[in-house]
Amino acid sequence: MNAKRLTTPKENVQQLQEKLGHAAKENKKRRFHALYDKVYRMDILREAWRRVRANKGSAGIDGETLADIVKQGENVFLYKCQRILKEGKYHPQPVRRRYIPKKDGKQRPLGIPTIRGRVVQMAAKLVIEPIFEADFQEASFGFRPKRSAKQALDRIRKACNRKGNWVVDVDIQAYFDNINQEKLMKLMEMRISDRRLLKLVRKWLNAGVLEEGMIRRTDLGTPQGGVISPLLANIYLNYFDILWERHGSGLGELTRYADDLVVVCKTRKEAERAYQLIQTIMERLDLTLHPIKTRLVGLWTGEEGFDFLGMHHRKTKAETSQGKVYYTTQQWLTRKAEERIREVVKERLAPPKMRHKSFAEHVRWLNPKIQGWRNYYYTAYSQLKLAKLDWYILQRFTRWYAKKRQRARWGSSLQEVRFLTRQYGLKALL
Repeated sequence: MNAKRLTTPKENVQQLQEKLGHAAKENKKRRFHALYDKVYRMDILREAWRRVRANKGSAGIDGETLADIVKQGENVFLYKCQRILKEGKYHPQPVRRRYIPKKDGKQRPLGIPTIRGRVVQMAAKLVIEPIFEADFQEASFGFRPKRSAKQALDRIRKACNRKGNWVVDVDIQAYFDNINQEKLMKLMEMRISDRRLLKLVRKWLNAGVLEEGMIRRTDLGTPQGGVISPLLANIYLNYFDILWERHGSGLGELTRYADDLVVVCKTRKEAERAYQLIQTIMERLDLTLHPIKTRLVGLWTGEEGFDFLGMHHRKTKAETSQGKVYYTTQQWLTRKAEERIREVVKERLAPPKMRHKSFAEHVRWLNPKIQGWRNYYYTAYSQLKLAKLDWYILQRFTRWYAKKRQRARWGSSLQEVRFLTRQYGLKALL
C-alpha cells in the first residue's frame, strides 16, 4: 500500500484559495464569516513567511531583520505569530517611513512595516484575495494573480487600433494617501462578515507611520509599503470599475493598472463625456483627478501620444503591401524609462568604489536587469532606442574599464571591452 504524500503549505494554500474563489464566483452576494481562523493556520503562515522572505526587504521599526528570524528559528517566530493572532493580542506596530529621492527633486515616501506585520498581512491576503478576485473586472490588471502590465498594454493597443482615436489619460492625485477608510471598510463588508478579520484590517489602517520619532495616525489612506495595500487599493477602485462598466462602457474602453488608468474612445465627444463620468465616480470615492496630468489626447493625426506603464503610445502611418495607407498604434519605451535604465547602469559602473569589482561581477549583476528590461520594453518600435541604450551600456563599461586600468582616454579600450563583453556573456537589449 502506498503511503499518502504529504501536501506542502503552498499546495494547501492553493486548495483553500480555489475553494474560496469558487464559492465567491458561485454566489456574488455571499458574505464569508469563518476566515480569521484560517489566517493563523500554520500552513498559511508558513507560505506567508516563504513569500515575505523571498521578497527580501529591510527591518521595520522594531529593527528585526529576516536574518534575525532565521537565527532565532523560523518555527519559533511562526508559532509566536499564531499564538498572538489566536489570542487576539496581535497589534501592528507603526510603519517605518523612508524617503526615496525622485527625479524632479521631490521625495517619494516609502513605508516599511515590521517583518511580523508583513507575514500576518501576507497570510490575510492569501485568505481574502480569492474572494475579491471573483468580483474584480476584466479592465483591471495591476497587482492581480495571472495578470500583468504587458496584458494591459496589449489591451490598450488593440482598443486604439479599433478606431480608438481619443484617450482620457487619468491621474488620481495621491491615490494611496487619500483612500477613504470608512468607505473601504464598507466595500469589504459587502463580502466579509467575519468581525475579527475586519478588525484586523482596521488595525492596519490605523497603525500609523513613524516619522522623525513621531507616530502619525490618519483616517485616510492605506498602509504604505504594506503587503496588503495593493489588494485594498484594488478593492476600493473596483467600485469605479463596476460603475464604469454599468454607465461608461458605451463611451470607451477602460484599462486600469492599480491607480493608473486610461479610457480609449472613438470620438472627442465621447472622450469629453467619459471625462465627466470619471470625475463624477471619483467624487463619490472622495478622490481628486490631477488637474494638469489628467488630459484628453487626440491620437488620430499622429501628432500626440500618451505615456502609460513605461510605454509611449502613438498612432503612426503605415502602408499595406498594396500601398494602402492606414494608421496603427505603436508602443515604445518612454523617455522616463530610458533615463531610469541609464541611471541604474551609471550608478553601478561610475562610482570609484566600483572599480575594484571584476568584469564578471558587473556582468552577473547587470544581466538579470538587462533581461528584465528587454522582456518588458522590447517592441518592433523600441529597437532604435534599445540600440542606443546598448551603446550607452558598452560606453559605461569602457569608461569603468579604462579607469580601472588607469588609462587617460577610454576610447582606446573600446575593442578590448567589446571582446570581454562577448567573453563574459553580457546580455543586450536588442
